[in-house]
Amino acid sequence: MRWGWPGWRVAALATGLGVAVASGQAPLGAWYLALPALAVLCGWIGRGAAPVWLSWFAGAGYFGAALNWIVQPFMVDAARDGWMAPFALVLMAFGMALFWALAGWLSRYSRNATLGFALALAVSDLLRSYVLTGFPWALIGHIWIDTPVAQLAAYVGPSGLSLLTALLAAGLALRRPLPVVGAVAVLAAAWGFGAWTLAQPMPADRAVTLRLVQPNAEQQAKWDPALANQFFDRLLSLTAAKPTPDLVIWPETALPYLLDRHPEIGGMIASAGNGAPVAIGMQRVEGDKAWNTLAVIEPDGMTGATYDKHHLVPFGEYIPFGDALFQWANISAFASQMGNGYMAGPGPHLLDFGPKLGRALPLICYEAVFPQDLRGTERADWLLQITNDAWFGTLTGPFQHAAQARLRAIEQGLPLVRVANTGVTAVYDARGRITASLPFGIASYLDAALPAALPITPYARFGEWPLLVLLAGLAAALLQPWKRRFA
Repeated sequence: MRWGWPGWRVAALATGLGVAVASGQAPLGAWYLALPALAVLCGWIGRGAAPVWLSWFAGAGYFGAALNWIVQPFMVDAARDGWMAPFALVLMAFGMALFWALAGWLSRYSRNATLGFALALAVSDLLRSYVLTGFPWALIGHIWIDTPVAQLAAYVGPSGLSLLTALLAAGLALRRPLPVVGAVAVLAAAWGFGAWTLAQPMPADRAVTLRLVQPNAEQQAKWDPALANQFFDRLLSLTAAKPTPDLVIWPETALPYLLDRHPEIGGMIASAGNGAPVAIGMQRVEGDKAWNTLAVIEPDGMTGATYDKHHLVPFGEYIPFGDALFQWANISAFASQMGNGYMAGPGPHLLDFGPKLGRALPLICYEAVFPQDLRGTERADWLLQITNDAWFGTLTGPFQHAAQARLRAIEQGLPLVRVANTGVTAVYDARGRITASLPFGIASYLDAALPAALPITPYARFGEWPLLVLLAGLAAALLQPWKRRFA
């Protein structure tokens, strides 16, 4: 076996195990398949045969299945871009799987390779959340989002759920009575604690009504100039429906025109709002620079508070190092400052909607998958996500995105209002439960109450620090003695 290569048959089996672990992600949420599959993988790697190859191919299966929506943006203009879709999926799958391969390699230096791989896998999820601006999509801990176990996120965050998942799988993989019974008991305790938490009374909703507008603009047609007026009229019609709410919210980049070039649009939106402010997703342009923006149109038609998205999508909204190439080598093709992508906003800040509605922390699309993006401000009264998930098809992407946003509500103890172009449009309470929602893929609006906030959670207060201390202690306990590691 050159370079420890185990053969294609074994690699294919590892890939299949990774696919089974991915079944725990939304929309399936099959944790009861994902956890045993992960346990089998932990046990297999624990036996010491080709851990790097096995974990890399298992990771490729996992990410290939979980991130299959990555092909959808290339299908918006399939004649031009469709040929790139399989390359994007394969490269994304095997690229993300390098984090799992790292975990497999680290397991070789553990007193117990099964436990070592589980711990390293949890560490790899944490690293993936931050390295190169981070990509914390499809963490293994996300398999619990639709179960009571997710309530633990208020204490340990998403990476803590990943550690719990990995250690449960390792306990089952050891196949000895004590660790197996211990794993089952811990899962039962986590489930019971979550169920008890969900049974606790909630504070009363705020005495306000929000209108969530879901225009259902097809991505292929959204930027067609011939259809812009049709989509704009649809937005105005849904906004103007009676009775008048306290606040109307449109999804990301819903406005098909540039507000600064069409000053009459503000008055038209305000007229449809009939006295209610309207929070709109739009593009903002100054010279060659553009921003992905949420702006509040006040009842007088003037633009009030604005927020510019600051955590942009690499290769989707900007090209990494594109501005540096322009500054150093005068290459403008990839520079956001020359109109080739969005500029990043200055960072998170609250939007104050007044004493009735309180202060919201705005999140535009991708920002809702980053727990760290919900820090750095005073505590909000609620979370507001606007997004255009039409890019990601109708099978998995929008539902995974919504599930991760839902986890932010649990982590912060804050209600979340989510407004999407095609769906998922919904309101979540501070424990992540849906209180109101629209069907997926229709043009409509939803009038809903705003749930109340809970007291600040331990995770919102301390972030990842307690988990880092725990991971460091576990790593120190599992590492082989220095001489044995390098013998």
